[in-house]
Amino acid sequence: MILLPGDGIGPEITEPAVQVLEAVGAGLEFERHLFGGASIDAFGTPLTDDTLAVCREADAVLLAAVGGPKWDQAAAADPSFPRPEQGLLGLRKRLGLFANLRPVRPLPALYGASPLKRELIERVDLLVVRELTGGIYFGEKSRTAERASDLCAYSRPEIERIARVAFGAARSRVTSVDKANVLETSRLWREVVHEVHAAEFPNIELEHLLVDNAAMRLVAAPRHFDVILTENMFGDILSDEAAMLTGSIGMLPSASLGEQGPGLFEPVHGSAPDIAGTGAANPLAMILSAAMMLRHGLAMEAQAAAIESAVDRALDEGLRTPDLGGGDTTVAATQAVLKHL
Repeated sequence: MILLPGDGIGPEITEPAVQVLEAVGAGLEFERHLFGGASIDAFGTPLTDDTLAVCREADAVLLAAVGGPKWDQAAAADPSFPRPEQGLLGLRKRLGLFANLRPVRPLPALYGASPLKRELIERVDLLVVRELTGGIYFGEKSRTAERASDLCAYSRPEIERIARVAFGAARSRVTSVDKANVLETSRLWREVVHEVHAAEFPNIELEHLLVDNAAMRLVAAPRHFDVILTENMFGDILSDEAAMLTGSIGMLPSASLGEQGPGLFEPVHGSAPDIAGTGAANPLAMILSAAMMLRHGLAMEAQAAAIESAVDRALDEGLRTPDLGGGDTTVAATQAVLKHL
């Protein structure tokens, strides 16, 4: 499998994930490659052809985080300067990773860390299914000194395939989120999702919500949701909002999957350059992303469940990194998980 430590706290949270994967007996071979800002510094591009080639041939790819003010400032001064995030978008597109899965399950041990009242987040267990390779992030872009535009476009096949992922993952209900009162892409989205539901998944309940209403319900009644299905930009925003139900974005893993080939697994949080090198990074989202990799990418359910159980028990025993209101270091958090593995 390929490791892409990336930037900021990325290398610091990659090693804990490797330690846990080795301890759980997954029997994996690891190959590390520069990616994002680190790759720009070394090669002038966030994603080299060599890195893309080895990722395509791998069984799975585990990514930490990319980006930072150093490269943002360079890009602001020179629009032709590559941004680290372009490597991530390019990797998703070239590997055909159209389905992003972001589970949100606040743990009882962390109910007190959430900004929401305990009674709102108890028993919340939802999944955001985000379309990952279409929409405004990948549409045609233009800019002059006076005007800029980003094209948002979706095709029927793109919507059909992500809808099938969402319905296939649902226990009882899919909430499809759009802005169909304003956007033509959303009107097509709603129409196609309805057709896929009626033809293939009539046993699953389907509801349509406008994105602003969905954002309000996520904090007012999060237990309402089972699977949230949405397009690229809305999914990016809503999944980060949903992350706060858990108390910290440092707790959320994700999986990006395609129809064939390796999946990409990464924590939802960013590179956190402000705490890089301080030992304060929370490695749990990266460790849980490794568990998702074992489950969805390598069909190792027992090992995945063992890692998730170890994280739960470490938190039950009092593990708290600074983002969770405690003082445990990255090393201490890793040791706490290993102890319960």
